[in-house]
Amino acid sequence: MNKMTYKDAATEALTQAMEADSNVFLFGEGVDNINGIMGHVKPAFAKFGPSRVIDTPLSENGLTGFAIGAALAGMRPVLIHQRDDFMSLTLTEMSIAAMMRYSSGGKHKVPMTILSFIARRSGEGCWHSQSLQSVFAHFPGIKVGMPASPIDVKGMILAAIFDDDPVVILEHRHTPMFEMRGFVPKEVYKTPFKPKLVQPGNDITVVTTSIALLDALDALGTSDDSEDGLQINAEIIDLRWLKPLDPEIIIDSVKKTGRLLVVDTGWSFCGIASEIVAVAAERAGNYFKCLPRRITLPDTPCPASEALLKNYHPNPEMIIRTVKEMIK
Repeated sequence: MNKMTYKDAATEALTQAMEADSNVFLFGEGVDNINGIMGHVKPAFAKFGPSRVIDTPLSENGLTGFAIGAALAGMRPVLIHQRDDFMSLTLTEMSIAAMMRYSSGGKHKVPMTILSFIARRSGEGCWHSQSLQSVFAHFPGIKVGMPASPIDVKGMILAAIFDDDPVVILEHRHTPMFEMRGFVPKEVYKTPFKPKLVQPGNDITVVTTSIALLDALDALGTSDDSEDGLQINAEIIDLRWLKPLDPEIIIDSVKKTGRLLVVDTGWSFCGIASEIVAVAAERAGNYFKCLPRRITLPDTPCPASEALLKNYHPNPEMIIRTVKEMIK
């Protein structure tokens, strides 16, 4: 095991995948930039050069179509979109990739990976701060992952690259996420397609996506609340893979705690949090001690103002306040 940052673990995944399989190549807008997509592709570019780390024009839909063609021809392309906001331009191609195996009766496969990034920074506003995971998870045939730890970002990128279906990996480029450190295996490994129990507990089940895991741990990592003496023993689950969704660990947890809170980086309406609540209600509704709750983005575009932004994204204060309401 090596201890490294989240960013370095993602970087190692890309480099090791290219070392393991000559059919793996990276391409996207600005991959040869001096910053290397926030440092993600610099080692790969230094080692393999522009023949396998390919800079491209600004054409999100065209690049996605190129990735589909390369995957159908036997390659394992990794397309990097610097901002997931502009992946909305690729929806026609994404729907084609999702349907290809089904429509060909299993004859064709599209082993492509799309790696993109979500922001949470002041000044970036509504054009650069969207969190579109539920849009991509809605397509049958596409896998969607949101890693929240160094060990998982490496394992999930590797699982995506060597999967035979199209996979979208959405990383959160908020600084606390990128710079968090953890122990990561040196070798190539794949994170399984199921949620992870991060912290056991008995009082409430808290299911998180992406950076919401860090907020939940910040809010609920200790059971003592000095203000009112309330002790909270929260079970925290990192969803990791939104599609395919393996709900068993969530259902078992809800049956134990009787309470469910879902914290997601996207919007509530038709969102991932809604899906988790619906599945839990269908499978474990009789166990609820109180109604399930969601903490998500308000149903409005993201503001650019720092004063407004602090109340826009889920945060530890929102989480602890909601959990206390549910337990009391």
